[in-house]
Amino acid sequence: MGRPAMSSATEARLVKALRASLTEIERLRGQVRGAHDDQVAIVGIGCRFPGGADSAAGLWDVVANGRDTISGFPDDRGWDLDALYHPDPDRPGTTYVRQGGFLPGAADFDAGFFGISRGEAVAMDPQQRLLLEVAWEALEDAGIDPHTLAGSPTGVVVGHMAQEYGQDLVEVGTEGYRLTGTAGSLASGRVAYALGLEGPALTLDTACSSSLVAVHLACRSLRAGETDLVLAGGATVMATPRGFVDMARQHGLAPDGRCKSFAAAADGTAWAEGVGVLVLERLADARRHGHDVLALVRGSAVNQDGASNGLTAPNGPAQQRVIRAALADAALTPADVDVVEAHGTGTALGDPIEAQALLATYGQGRPADRPLVLGSLKSNIGHTQAAAGVAGVIKMVAAMRYGVVPATLHVDAPSPHVDWAAGAVRLATGAQGWPVTGRPRRSAVSAFGISGTNAHVVLEQAPVVDELARAAPPAVPWILSAKTPRALAAHARRLLAALDGADADPVDVGFTLLHRARFACRAVVLGSDAAELLAGLRALAAAPEPGTVVGGTGLRPQAERFAAGGTVDWAPVFAGTGARRTTLPPYPFDRQRHWPAHGGRTPLPEAVVAAPSAPAGDSVETVRAALGDVLGDVLGGHGTVGLDDDITAHGLNSLSAVELRGRLQALTDVRISLADIFDHPTIRSLARFLDER
Repeated sequence: MGRPAMSSATEARLVKALRASLTEIERLRGQVRGAHDDQVAIVGIGCRFPGGADSAAGLWDVVANGRDTISGFPDDRGWDLDALYHPDPDRPGTTYVRQGGFLPGAADFDAGFFGISRGEAVAMDPQQRLLLEVAWEALEDAGIDPHTLAGSPTGVVVGHMAQEYGQDLVEVGTEGYRLTGTAGSLASGRVAYALGLEGPALTLDTACSSSLVAVHLACRSLRAGETDLVLAGGATVMATPRGFVDMARQHGLAPDGRCKSFAAAADGTAWAEGVGVLVLERLADARRHGHDVLALVRGSAVNQDGASNGLTAPNGPAQQRVIRAALADAALTPADVDVVEAHGTGTALGDPIEAQALLATYGQGRPADRPLVLGSLKSNIGHTQAAAGVAGVIKMVAAMRYGVVPATLHVDAPSPHVDWAAGAVRLATGAQGWPVTGRPRRSAVSAFGISGTNAHVVLEQAPVVDELARAAPPAVPWILSAKTPRALAAHARRLLAALDGADADPVDVGFTLLHRARFACRAVVLGSDAAELLAGLRALAAAPEPGTVVGGTGLRPQAERFAAGGTVDWAPVFAGTGARRTTLPPYPFDRQRHWPAHGGRTPLPEAVVAAPSAPAGDSVETVRAALGDVLGDVLGGHGTVGLDDDITAHGLNSLSAVELRGRLQALTDVRISLADIFDHPTIRSLARFLDER
């Protein structure tokens, strides 16, 4: 018996419905394509990690050369090292571990650069201090002058875990700064305040997944149009050995201080420190602004373990779900990802759970001859806690760029607690070339924490950019500037050390320096080729005086005007040259030790706490004259600001106002807010205000 005949009206309705469905499907496909046509781009990186890895290139040197950066406990933080160590894992107040991944110079900071007094700097958590410096370096790496972001909707999202800094702070001059100095919210708020950023400023604590959650939320903010640029990352500096002592009671530390990620010999994690900041913006914006794209964030996801088998125990099913959610956000399948930078803490509990989740997701449905490659940076530098996720991202950005999967160290054999035959996943026990697939390289980064919050981020190799036709201008300027003569000298020396004997294009060097912040102390090196420019740079490094112009006759008038503090539009010099940004040393922060004293109340230097107060009565003239010098130095005008000029019209912005406030407070011993400065925007009115105070 045949089917009943379909009426023409019914057939028409069916065809109409089918066409509508096809149209809707195509619309949804278009939305997906559109969402990923404007992905999030990583355009700048700043970082500090163990082993002296103070840049993305430095971290790549660590992993590419298989370096182990674990070292002994620091001796500059007041830790009682003799009493701290004891081999008995159950002895209260001690740790059976004597090594970890520590940041050299974690106590040091260039307070003057950010207009912060010494007393306030000592009261600041070093995580705040390092985030300020690293955020500046990340923006420099992106080719963005931080001064240009003041008043913009730029966001700051950072991961942070309280480290008990300053609990015994007793120094003179720190009173009143302890609250802001140790508040977690200030980890992001301090960066936004210093740079004048007006987008969302969020500090996150999801434990060891914090910085990867920060990247996820930053991408959401960009895709929603809430921000146009976001600084995202995390920081951990261990102010006290408390983390070692507490983890020792749980027998959770590797006795030799090494993370043996996914290894048969895995016997605990290894605490470490680090700071990492990414500069993120929408891909379309990066192209429009001419920013180099280092990699793309294809997708990300965050979830929670819920009521798992323990408060601090990882949850395998939850990790599988977060991986699938991130792949769905990226519109990719598991087989589209080549390498995973795992959390890989080296614990007997966490590693097998994570490995099984990866086997159940990435290990399924992929060619047997192209297994997922698995590795962990923690084997090189230890577990950097709130900075762990962003550290993995920085590693993978470089690995995709160079086409190399670095080795995971300390693996005697793959863990016998993992059923490696359950899927196509292979541990990277040796360095290898990136899998050849015929498509862009892709990787993913995982992180989870004792909070139960899991994060997963999918990355993609930067799009190929057509090389522009190269042309060398008749003369190339290398412009240098710094806040102090000492910093200018350091800038010249560091630049010479980086370029002498290197194969850097002199036009690219000049173009990169062009996009750095401008300060009062300036110098210019001119030349027509690399040899002439390097010779000029050597001469400058030998006698680095502000206002110096070295070499060349072409562009000499412009160079002399710039070196004297004037404004010069250098962009036409590089027009049509095909110049591109290159990697150069960051600003040479003049870092001085800022750390609480131990063993009693210690006064700060006399110059800090006993600065002369503004004289009373007829002090307006005296204070006004001093203000003229300070304003001229801050704004680069060399004393040309008139008594009744609006200082904002001379270029005072949020960042320079912070420096001005710090100098005035040291000069007058008067507490001043930024609002006070902007409410009294002339030398005369500000002097009167200070006199009244």
